[in-house]
Amino acid sequence: MFADRVFRFDSVLFFSTGIILLGGVFILFSASGGSTEIIFHQGIRIAIAIIVMLGVAQIDPDVIRRWSPAIYLVTILILMLVLAVGYVGKGAQRWLDLGLVRFQPAELMKLATPMMIAWLFANAPIPISFGRLMMALTIVVIPAGLVMVQPDLGTAVMLVISAICAVVLAGIRWRHLIILTAAVAAALPFLWSQLRDYQKDRILAMLDPWSDPLGMGYHTIQAQIAIGSAGVGGKGWFSGSQAHLDFVPERSTDFIFAVFAEEFGFVGIIVLMGAYLLVTGRCIRIAYRAQDHYCRILAGALALTFFFYVFVNVGMVSGILPVVGVPLPLISYGGTSMITLMAAFGIIMGMHRRRRLMT
Repeated sequence: MFADRVFRFDSVLFFSTGIILLGGVFILFSASGGSTEIIFHQGIRIAIAIIVMLGVAQIDPDVIRRWSPAIYLVTILILMLVLAVGYVGKGAQRWLDLGLVRFQPAELMKLATPMMIAWLFANAPIPISFGRLMMALTIVVIPAGLVMVQPDLGTAVMLVISAICAVVLAGIRWRHLIILTAAVAAALPFLWSQLRDYQKDRILAMLDPWSDPLGMGYHTIQAQIAIGSAGVGGKGWFSGSQAHLDFVPERSTDFIFAVFAEEFGFVGIIVLMGAYLLVTGRCIRIAYRAQDHYCRILAGALALTFFFYVFVNVGMVSGILPVVGVPLPLISYGGTSMITLMAAFGIIMGMHRRRRLMT
């Protein structure tokens, strides 16, 4: 297409993400009770995110490949810096405050981890050896552990998911997968013991939210009421009673999907999920047609991570997964997560652009 040649971006991916971002602005305006200030700040973040995506898309994938180890190591150092001097908010030490801006470095790890694993496997024979599999495990365990200490269970889970996607795409032997799965199962008691009490309560609340309806189960119960009361067509924009009567908590951030579902119903959910699947499918197509193993692994891992990002948030809000603090991609209020995701799409666009230039 003309836009692809002149502006050097993938028009399908650009406009599909743009539709989600635009729809997110409308639902955020309702979720925030009509706050123009929140929309103004979100608009600035969207503009920055789009600029980042288009800028990253101009970078040659070979450059990203060469710099992957350095990016990974620098991000690890930044995570350590967070533990030393990070900003503390809501009982967690997750942010770096630079004065004009406050950002969450753990989000950057969602790019750095699959980049490093893709670099590790780029020239490795298929299927990958057990030794390289252990190296990949080390690559993800270090940042996941640093993120868990903050504490941030949701981001740690997403890091592990991104690593699993990259490893599977690289070509893992079935017996190695079975061994790794057994090792994780054996480590579950230890992992459970390392969780904070409130994290354990959230997992238990998923199994029976009505056991603590005014405590740990409150978020899930109110979100389920909002979703279940919407019907086929929803209650209409700005007409969601659960949200606008302040029953749904964190309705501009982690639980904004409950607001969307209540106002637009089953039809709206199908449209939104279709948009997410369009973005994911386009990214997977670009990954499938990539010119080298590094690009295929990285683009595929980023695409699948985005898909699981959506799955975890929707599952969390609807009660089939524990509340782990994962925002709804490109819609929830916030900047770091959105910019990181758009940078990931920029990386994928760059791979698509190089393939077009080579054909």
